[in-house]
Amino acid sequence: MIIRRAANEDIPAILDIWNPLIRDTSVTFTTVEKTVRGLADDLATRGDAFLVAEAAGQILGFATYGPFRAGPGYAKTAEHSVILGAGARGRGVGRALMARLEAQARAQGIHVLIAAVSGENEGAIAFHRAIGFTQGARLPEVGQKFGRWMDLVLLHKRL
Repeated sequence: MIIRRAANEDIPAILDIWNPLIRDTSVTFTTVEKTVRGLADDLATRGDAFLVAEAAGQILGFATYGPFRAGPGYAKTAEHSVILGAGARGRGVGRALMARLEAQARAQGIHVLIAAVSGENEGAIAFHRAIGFTQGARLPEVGQKFGRWMDLVLLHKRL
């Protein structure tokens, strides 16, 4: 497995991983599926802060980060996403992506990474705790999807 910067050629595979999670699960509160154009813009904007894991020519998952909040006071804090294809879970892919993403964030002067996780995604909460993130807050019923209110769990890691 290699971890590398995402390229435009990876967009179809990333969409194949991401959009079913948006459409069919509560791991994200959004209902707006990602598009080729939007993802191409993200890759261009985020550069080295958008990584993919690849094995045998197949994209297994990706990790990226971007601004946590607007304004200069938050410039050294970033919010990240790490998303794996179903066949990649439990194989160390997420850990490898996050180790590389954290190294990249440090190199770019990021001080804290934030994970904003659906309260229904217990696996992601446990994963983040296992790699050194600390839960900072649980915000009850701040997200809505599939006709129900959901909690948002904020975890953070000082780099």
